[in-house]
Amino acid sequence: MPKMKSNRGASKRFRATGAGGIKRAKSGKSHILTSKDRKRKRALRKSSLVHRTNEKSIRRLLPYL
Repeated sequence: MPKMKSNRGASKRFRATGAGGIKRAKSGKSHILTSKDRKRKRALRKSSLVHRTNEKSIRRLLPYL
């Protein structure tokens, strides 16, 4: 049986946590930043977890996560 291929786009966007969750970066930090206040931009730097309803589809894209 050959090795399964992982989705390369997904592997760059998601990481596994120690507890078994999936970590992701927040969206909205790339452009049009002048209209967003400091507090909002600072919050966008932090990572967050993928919601449990989306975890199954991401794990399918990344079989070795």
